[in-house]
Amino acid sequence: MENKIKLNLGSGENIIDGFENIDIFPHEGVTVGKAEKLDYPDESVDLIYSSHLLEHYPRNVAPDVLSEWYRVLKVGAFLRIAVPDFAKIVEVYQDEGTIMNMLHGGQRDQNDFHNQSYDEDSLSKILTDTGFINIYRYDWRNTEHANIDDYSQAYMPHMDKENGLLMSLNMEAMK
Repeated sequence: MENKIKLNLGSGENIIDGFENIDIFPHEGVTVGKAEKLDYPDESVDLIYSSHLLEHYPRNVAPDVLSEWYRVLKVGAFLRIAVPDFAKIVEVYQDEGTIMNMLHGGQRDQNDFHNQSYDEDSLSKILTDTGFINIYRYDWRNTEHANIDDYSQAYMPHMDKENGLLMSLNMEAMK
């Protein structure tokens, strides 16, 4: 039986069993590497998962990052991506007046800044422009990593997964 290659890009400390967890910072169970330059041959990866990483790349760099991910994915394989949902950020801002971390990043270090905002249309467009097809929202509850409490499960109020507003735009796209 063939081993499937699944990547968790920008994993931080959110280790997903059965995935190659890749981050720029060393953590236990993580391969140190850059998501924008993957050490995988063309069409060798079965799934890429990226939670709240793409928005950290400048708008002129994000297409190249997505092209790199597209390069390594097998035909018919999926990119599962989560980014802060700009439409939801605006909604919360209009109601509550504060959303700075979601909009600008936590700013704890030089890598923790958001350079770009996405809503469903803008993320779908950049994915389509890269060559991805069959783009749709996914429900984090129906993934093999639903037990990993990462930003794809970010709700307002915080951690109210039953009644809160999902602040993450979670999309899948096929190569």
